[in-house]
Amino acid sequence: MCGRFVSASSPALLADRFGVDDVSIGDDGFEPDYNVAPRAQIMIVRERDERRVLSRVRWGLVPSWATDPTIGDRMINARAEGLADKAAYKVSFAKRRCLIPADGFYEWKVVGPASTPKGRPRKQPMFVHRRDGEPMAFAGLWSVWKVPDDLEVEGASEGWLRSCAIVTGEPNALLAPIHDRMPVMLPESAWATWLDPENGDAAGLASLLVPAPDDELELWPVSPAVNSADNAGPELVKPVEPDPALF
Repeated sequence: MCGRFVSASSPALLADRFGVDDVSIGDDGFEPDYNVAPRAQIMIVRERDERRVLSRVRWGLVPSWATDPTIGDRMINARAEGLADKAAYKVSFAKRRCLIPADGFYEWKVVGPASTPKGRPRKQPMFVHRRDGEPMAFAGLWSVWKVPDDLEVEGASEGWLRSCAIVTGEPNALLAPIHDRMPVMLPESAWATWLDPENGDAAGLASLLVPAPDDELELWPVSPAVNSADNAGPELVKPVEPDPALF
């Protein structure tokens, strides 16, 4: 799964890297976030009228048929295996696919049993990123939801809430010892195919959703400060010696 990630690249950098034609957000006021959490307004790349657009949407997909936007809290990730069939995702998979830029993500490695019978296993947070320092391109889905007239929803614009989910799939050899899922990262050669809303080849699209090459990524232990979404500074991605108390 992917529950936290890093968004440190500016809109201008992402527009250049992803070949964006239209940018609805600027660098003014942009602040890197090294601990992006669900419900945040995040940047995505999508296609509209044969042009690539960089815009912000809420993380946590709210399907068009939802009666309450809080359903998105359970839909930050979409399993690759069920995109074409699951009611929450099949419409978005058919025509609303996107790329979600990220400068890395966090995963928590179980390193020991719980300290009490009813406690949680002890975990060490790990930071995962590309070896070459380039932004990752998570496969994503986006949706649009009509906000009722009597409801105020943070992140909505002109009565509509746009939201997204990160597609997850099987882990590669690097991540498998840590978690049984990982974000799907699309290579540049697949971007145009994935983004094309006219592409109805479900089988061909599904074939893109494979683990990233093992040697493309690296990871290291980071501070448990990342456990709190209130912490969002660059110190979170610095490698640390694993906490001996966890082992």
